[in-house]
Amino acid sequence: MTALIRLLGSTPFRLALAYMGAFVVAAALVVGFIAWRANDLLTNKVVETLEAEVTGLREQFQAGGPQRLATIVAQRSLEPGSGLYLLVDASGRKVAGNLDRVPRELEGAQNGSVFAYADEHGRRGSRLAVGVPLPVPGGFVLVVGRDIEDLSRFARTMGQLGLWSIALLALLGIGAGLAASRSVLKRIEAITEASRAIMGGDLSKRLPLHGSGDELDRLSESLNAMLARIEELIVALREVSDNIAHDLKTPLNRLRNRAEAALRNPDGAASYRDGLVKTIEEADELIKTFNSLLLIARLEAGAVAESMGPADPASIISDVAELYEPVAEEAGLHLDASAPRGLAVVVNRELVSQAVANLVDNAIKYSVPDGGARPGDGAGRPEVTLSMARVGDSIEITVADRGPGVPPQDRERALQRFVRLEKSRSRPGSGLGLSLVAAVARLHGGSIRLEDNAPGLRAVLTLPLRGVRPATAASPLRAGANAP
Repeated sequence: MTALIRLLGSTPFRLALAYMGAFVVAAALVVGFIAWRANDLLTNKVVETLEAEVTGLREQFQAGGPQRLATIVAQRSLEPGSGLYLLVDASGRKVAGNLDRVPRELEGAQNGSVFAYADEHGRRGSRLAVGVPLPVPGGFVLVVGRDIEDLSRFARTMGQLGLWSIALLALLGIGAGLAASRSVLKRIEAITEASRAIMGGDLSKRLPLHGSGDELDRLSESLNAMLARIEELIVALREVSDNIAHDLKTPLNRLRNRAEAALRNPDGAASYRDGLVKTIEEADELIKTFNSLLLIARLEAGAVAESMGPADPASIISDVAELYEPVAEEAGLHLDASAPRGLAVVVNRELVSQAVANLVDNAIKYSVPDGGARPGDGAGRPEVTLSMARVGDSIEITVADRGPGVPPQDRERALQRFVRLEKSRSRPGSGLGLSLVAAVARLHGGSIRLEDNAPGLRAVLTLPLRGVRPATAASPLRAGANAP
């Protein structure tokens, strides 16, 4: 009973009922208008026929007088059909015809009218007819009519059929409304149950799809995409929280131990000063880590999107190459940079420069062995390359090195926050460099992918072009600047 009440009170059922009611009222008005118009047309047609016949009888009277008119009326009264006739004299006595008296509806009437008359069994008022009265000189009155009982029955039958049809339509409409409401409520109940499970903490739950591709399916697809994104963000938040607790615990403990060791050192001011210097260095690294986290959060929130403007990517690569040439030279590496000029991108120049710098910094850092030995360059090829190329409506900024590389199964994970692979555990860093690059790429509608450089790693940063001008041929920006 409760389910029926909920069904009857549901929005789909109320809408179906309202639409059905409007349709039934409109259908009833249309059927009624058609019936009224058809009846009016038939009645007028009969009246026109009667008026024509009255005109003919008047001519007969003018030609032969009352006697001839009475003879013709008597003859026509005996003919089978729907014709009705009556001729009475001035005293009201019947002279000829198949009607027994002048109908009350026609007494004193000037035009035709509907009247009731007795049938062949003498049942008065049992049949309907349309008649026209005609005064005849000498006090005579002629009534000419047509039986319309069959037409009347047909009209009544059609009216009843229309009413039954409307009633059937109403029942079908109610049934269809109940069926539609039940189907919609069933799907909404499934969505509600899934929502309750999600609110209960099961973020892997998704709204069910019916497979029809209707509005509810499209809404469910959008909500499922939103839930997937929320689940991804919450999982990332949990991982970030765990990684922060894990990766920052060690430098904080080291910071505390150094401060404690400096206090216990009997050397006095010199040991205190050295401890404070190392403490400041550790604090700077921690601040840098938190600044990177804040910047990534701002990038993912799109908070710096309004600061974008046109920039030449070749100049960005030139600046980064100039900045890292001394670093590469100190590490014993050869940094080679090249890019075609004449392209324009709408970007945040500082962020893109930071992203490219992170890639170059990683390439230099992981190209140097753990022991710090200067790598050889026996083949004469650059150890680290920084290049740019146009690919369709995008540019690809590529940084390649000859380091240990990243296994294919770890490349997606390497772009996440605080992820440091086993080979990089012994090297300085917080595991946020590639994550920052990925956030910058997403902010600009681009992407970052890691590829095999055979040997080494190729990091490819893709950015969409905006306001492209014809590009010139590629010209090395810094070719062979640090050749050994």
